[in-house]
Amino acid sequence: MEYDAKTISEIVKKVVDACVMGEGASSCAAGDVQVGVSNRHIHLTREHVEILFGKGYELTKIKDLSQPGQFACKEQLTLIGPSMRAIEGVRVLGPERKRSQVEISRTDSYVLKVKPPVRESGDLDGSAPITIVGPKGIVTLSEGCIIANRHIHMSEEEGRAFGVTDGEYVDVEVNGERRSTFYDVQVRVNSAFRLEMHVDTDDANAAGIGNGFKVKLIKRK
Repeated sequence: MEYDAKTISEIVKKVVDACVMGEGASSCAAGDVQVGVSNRHIHLTREHVEILFGKGYELTKIKDLSQPGQFACKEQLTLIGPSMRAIEGVRVLGPERKRSQVEISRTDSYVLKVKPPVRESGDLDGSAPITIVGPKGIVTLSEGCIIANRHIHMSEEEGRAFGVTDGEYVDVEVNGERRSTFYDVQVRVNSAFRLEMHVDTDDANAAGIGNGFKVKLIKRK
């Protein structure tokens, strides 16, 4: 049986509504959002790809990530901060961006002796400096190192079903090994997104959760 775009849209909304209202299948509890844990990683511009890997170099995709169009690359680089202690094997993610960006955890910042702010991805003005070392060259960013804020990706239809809008902040209840609540979680709504909450390794370890764990979105009153 074939479905047109309108029918598919209606089916998706019904499924998400069922999750939000707790009327879906047993695996779909009220407000459920799946977690994706983000390890430290690097986003690069075309210019910096060529400095680090050589003129004309193209990044090599090894797997797609949860968000459409995003992918992990074979390439890994080394980060160096003021401490001169290196963190090696930091994965590059694609596709290329307009500004290079390094996302690390608070624990990483203690090793590197950098002071990155907690920011939304892409909000780099005034962020921390960092040096990136590749096989062919070195790039020193005067700003571009951040700790990514806790956030939830969702499509426009999922946003309507949850009753939230792009940029809104919600709380998230975590019933893991170490029951807790994440406050001030930013909602990011876009037609290209799919439902998933992103936290870094520090948050995941503190709450005793991992990839695929289900948490509950709590809309603020």
